[in-house]
Amino acid sequence: MIMHRSDQALAIRALRSAAPYIRMYKGKTFVVKAGGGVFADGAATRVLVEQIAILHYFGVRVVLVHGGGPQLTELSAALGVPTRMVEGRRVTDEKSIDVTAMVLNGLINTRVLAICRGLDIDAVGISGVDAGLVRAHKRPPQKTSAGELVDYGFVGDIDAVDTTVLKKLLENGLMPVVSPLSADESGTLLNINADTVAAALGAALGAEKLILCTGAPGILGDVRDLGSLISYTDVQGLKRLREEGRIAEGMLPKAKAIEDAIRGGVRRVHVVSYQSPEGILGEVFTNEGTGTMIVADVHALPPAEQQAGA
Repeated sequence: MIMHRSDQALAIRALRSAAPYIRMYKGKTFVVKAGGGVFADGAATRVLVEQIAILHYFGVRVVLVHGGGPQLTELSAALGVPTRMVEGRRVTDEKSIDVTAMVLNGLINTRVLAICRGLDIDAVGISGVDAGLVRAHKRPPQKTSAGELVDYGFVGDIDAVDTTVLKKLLENGLMPVVSPLSADESGTLLNINADTVAAALGAALGAEKLILCTGAPGILGDVRDLGSLISYTDVQGLKRLREEGRIAEGMLPKAKAIEDAIRGGVRRVHVVSYQSPEGILGEVFTNEGTGTMIVADVHALPPAEQQAGA
């Protein structure tokens, strides 16, 4: 590749602009959650991990949590195991939990680790089962918003998080790649929504940021209009969007996770697109951002952030 002087000047200006953010975030912890949709495309997966690698190189302590919904649905269908979703959450029966372990702890986790090796990131794959990282219990039957009583099967609700193993890895310069599969006290495997796990880990680690990478550019005011991107909002704004029906289905667990993370002490939550080659980096290292930032209270944001919609 030939780089012209004008390209060099642009690159240097970009680095200078990013320098204050690099100083600010060096040594801080980010939890990044990537939805399973990105892992269906090898090139897209690499682009995403390349962005995470740059955070790692700049001294950010990154914990990557991954989902695997599309792959789980695909393999379940191939094995003749039906898939049922209720309000964005997966019902997991006895056969489904075995498929879940195969996809999350096997296929996706290992694929991400292989890309990390190619990018010279010392990454370690673990799950919520390892060292009691995520302690959970089987979710009892729940009523949906429509009043239907649903037994979610082998789906877990989090009781506690023990971040000892994550802290040891981070302190030794390693990047944890976390599958959201967990287990109860008797050793029964439980499937937990990856957004929920990422939010719980972010809160327990006192993370500076929780970054949710999705197929959408961020949170949209109108799901049919990509131009209706909301640059920033707060917990109350998120609640209004849900009450107005502008957050539904797959975004419902994300909205709950965002609220839990912020109430747990995470300073900033960002929703960005995994389809953008600069979705994470543009959100972290520029004031304008690329997706949606959610905070506890927008009125507490500095004026520059409110004006830029960082």
